[in-house]
Amino acid sequence: MKTVAFPFGKEHILHTFKEEELQGVLVSELQDYVPADDGAALVRAAMNAPIGTPRLEELAVGRKNVVIIISDHTRPVPSKVIIPPMLDAIRSASPDAQITLLVATGCHRNTKKEELIAKLGEDIVKNERIVIHDCQDKDNLVFLGTLPSGGALYINRLAYEADLLLAEGFIEPHFFAGFSGGRKSVLPGIAARETVLANHCSEFIAHPRARTGLIEGNPVHKDMLWAAKKAKLAYIVNVVINEKKDVVYAVAGDVEQAHLEGCAFLSKLCRVRPMISDIVISTNGGYPLDQNIYQAVKGMTAAEASVREGGVIIMLACSDDGHGGEQFFRQLADEPNIQKTMQIFLARGRDETVPDQWQTQIFLRILSRAQVIYVSHAPRDMVSALHMHPADSLDEALTLAKKLLANETPTITAIPDGVSVMVTND
Repeated sequence: MKTVAFPFGKEHILHTFKEEELQGVLVSELQDYVPADDGAALVRAAMNAPIGTPRLEELAVGRKNVVIIISDHTRPVPSKVIIPPMLDAIRSASPDAQITLLVATGCHRNTKKEELIAKLGEDIVKNERIVIHDCQDKDNLVFLGTLPSGGALYINRLAYEADLLLAEGFIEPHFFAGFSGGRKSVLPGIAARETVLANHCSEFIAHPRARTGLIEGNPVHKDMLWAAKKAKLAYIVNVVINEKKDVVYAVAGDVEQAHLEGCAFLSKLCRVRPMISDIVISTNGGYPLDQNIYQAVKGMTAAEASVREGGVIIMLACSDDGHGGEQFFRQLADEPNIQKTMQIFLARGRDETVPDQWQTQIFLRILSRAQVIYVSHAPRDMVSALHMHPADSLDEALTLAKKLLANETPTITAIPDGVSVMVTND
């Protein structure tokens, strides 16, 4: 017997499996990695030895208008650990500099005040200038040129007008950009909706290199990096976190070089071989990444890489916020034929991309491979409308999976944190 703990919201679902049914548990070695110091010390050490740039104190000399791009409520970035030393470094060199914290919402909803307090702490929210990016506010967007893909690059005016543009972030496997962090602070973080749509077009999402853990040859990444450099993103502080959301590694410096260093560190610990099974159980790593169904598609891609054709994926994601996007919901709920929807997407040109199409496209790819049972707090009719089978518990889901497979002894692979591993044969 083996007991596995699956993150679910702010808690865990525990399940004990029989040895003969459990093929294996796919986990990142990151969870066993012992960092050299605590998170704050790791961030300070990285900032004292930046990769590819001078120290932030040197970059900040004489700067009057500094913008730090910060993550929004959907990302578990430990901003309380990163932002204070960045503010200290800037003010030690330029005490009179105006500093703006620009929240990189991308195309997400606005971050609420209580969410900012949870991320940054009351003191920073009370005393610092914080602006939330709006991807549709045309008066506050500036055109910077044409992306390698052909899309138009518009970014937030505050970032464009800054005489020093910085960013925080965290690096994790990303299901079509390869890795999060680094250049993603600009695109999609503070870009216009039309820029994000062009970058997330069906052609790029379908590209074989637009997958977890792949950067070289990835057209999505190429656009993002170009945008970050065009925006003159001068310096980043990025961290790697474990399942407890504790910082275990940090890099600082150039948006490309420092980010690549962080990706290399993560790759050594997060790559796992698939264990092809009839049933694969995955999660989105718990709160805050499993707040809605939209975000949970990421954790499903880990299961997709290990489930057999025609098998069953059991996805555990709290989803207290429901589906997470009206466009995403309608694209799936309004058409019973998922193959028809996929063909519509693939026929669209880069400039014809519609909001949330990329997430739906990846979800359709998953649904074409396996049936999905969704364990959540979301309404059951909502889950059903999204072509999944609803369940209220893992026990219920496993019973249903065996029924769908017409197999009382299916093989099972468990992936406790689907967003922390890169399931690949590479």
